[in-house]
Amino acid sequence: MGFIDAIKRWKLAQQGMSSGKKRRTYEQGSLTGSMDRSFGVRALLYLLFTFLGTILVMRNSFSYVSEYGTVAFLQISICFAVIAVFEIQHSHKPRNVRVVLMFGSISLHLLVIHIVGIIFKGSDCALIALPYALAPMITSVLLNRQGGIFSTVAVTLSGLLIVPQEFLIHYAVMSLFCGMMVVYLTKSVRRRGSLLRAGVYAGVVILVLAVAYGLIETPQNKDGWADLGQRCGCALGVSLLIAMIVSGLLPVLESIFGVTTDISWLELSDLNHKLMKRLQLEAPGTFHHSLVVASLAEAAAESIGANAPMCRVSAYFHDIGKLKKPLYFIENQGDENPHDTITPTMSALVIIAHVKDGVDLAVKHKLNPLIIDVIKEHHGDSLVYYFYHKANELK
Repeated sequence: MGFIDAIKRWKLAQQGMSSGKKRRTYEQGSLTGSMDRSFGVRALLYLLFTFLGTILVMRNSFSYVSEYGTVAFLQISICFAVIAVFEIQHSHKPRNVRVVLMFGSISLHLLVIHIVGIIFKGSDCALIALPYALAPMITSVLLNRQGGIFSTVAVTLSGLLIVPQEFLIHYAVMSLFCGMMVVYLTKSVRRRGSLLRAGVYAGVVILVLAVAYGLIETPQNKDGWADLGQRCGCALGVSLLIAMIVSGLLPVLESIFGVTTDISWLELSDLNHKLMKRLQLEAPGTFHHSLVVASLAEAAAESIGANAPMCRVSAYFHDIGKLKKPLYFIENQGDENPHDTITPTMSALVIIAHVKDGVDLAVKHKLNPLIIDVIKEHHGDSLVYYFYHKANELK
């Protein structure tokens, strides 16, 4: 079909009836979209992560259920099923990519617990070195606060099947307190420094709980001071290291899972973007109008708990299609009005066309898909009443 369309456009261009160019369009793949929301794919993902969790438990020599494969499978299944039900109920857009992100981070968290247990061979020092902040931080930043809470509960319940039996209470309390602290501090992350702050506070929580449980004690001799320093450094350093790693990998994770964090939205709000500079020079009235709309949209979003940074950035770019014919829009006009020299029908077409022109520019400059959706939808589908009435008067 693409080849036939190209021939048709070439023939029209030869007759002077077309420029021969095809307008850029933005469309999400139907196959990808259907798989992303398929219940069957979602069920397979649940089953896959359940088997992975079961294998991880069975291969862990420190787990009290490692010898009972059926018990491990049932406990992991129940744990993941409970979290899945809560995740579905609290998600207004059920997407399978959320499942991969949620359970992928949980599985990675459990895998690191398994590795740390092997390195420290089941000693109490392993409790201090566990990555309590890993899955809660990833899901809280990339999904939302509820996702962070779900993952905290999940890694706590699932981790109980991996850690040695004598440390179950210690692990559960440290995991819950640290995870909730991270979720609370990352509920609205707009700077990468906020992630490092969350890592430091999480490390302090681990340090305090380790002291409370006697995992870190005042040494009785000189040789014990080195062990004390290592344990304190481990308690504070692991969570900080996780925060640094997540901060560095954030752009990669956003690209893989198709998620845009508040940090990225703030980076996109830079008015030095090429399109924003063009808007300032070629359509200053539209530029000022966009700034006002952005402020209103951000205030409205904050009042109802919506994504305020996304609304601000989308408002910046919503009228970029007016760059095609800026003088045909009243905010950019001087003493002359170009609409006085053309028919009302043509005027209406020019006004409506700025939406398509905006999508064309957005696709060309590879703007965020959510911004493109706003450009497509911002004008609605109502009549251009002024020129409609003007056309009726000319009849």
